Amino acid sequence: MKKLAMFICGLVLASFVFTAVALAADKFAYVDLSRTFGDYYKTKDYDKLLTAKENSYTGERDKKVNEFKSLNDKYSLLSDKDKEAKQGELESKAKVIKDFVTQKEGDLRKEQEEKMKEILQDIQNAVKGFSEKEGYTMVFNDRVLVYQNKSMDITDKIIAILNKGKK
Repeated sequence: MKKLAMFICGLVLASFVFTAVALAADKFAYVDLSRTFGDYYKTKDYDKLLTAKENSYTGERDKKVNEFKSLNDKYSLLSDKDKEAKQGELESKAKVIKDFVTQKEGDLRKEQEEKMKEILQDIQNAVKGFSEKEGYTMVFNDRVLVYQNKSMDITDKIIAILNKGKK
């Protein structure tokens, strides 16, 4: 009976040792996602593209607003009878401007969301490929970690992979 108890204790102890060895074989790392996102060349390229589109839209909007202001200034000089006749035109111009602003802002927001999804997918694919190649078991986002050892940071490697395809 005593030998059986010793044997069982030995098995339990061995299972702890083998579990510790198995856990030690796992490789963990983390990525600074915001830095990766910011340093990725596509993010910078898309920011330039979207800024140019926004500036173009702002120019168009300003032109329409100036036309409206000019029409409104002329409207204030009209007699009451003529104001009634021109009121519909003024309201129509205001609606066109409002619809234009709503449409363009929606388009820009939608395009920005699509670009962000594309960039995040690129980052995810780079992390996955690197992790599989290097044998990492888990890669974390640095923002969810309370403490991280800098030796586990693979951010620079991921950024290098992402920017490797830059023309």
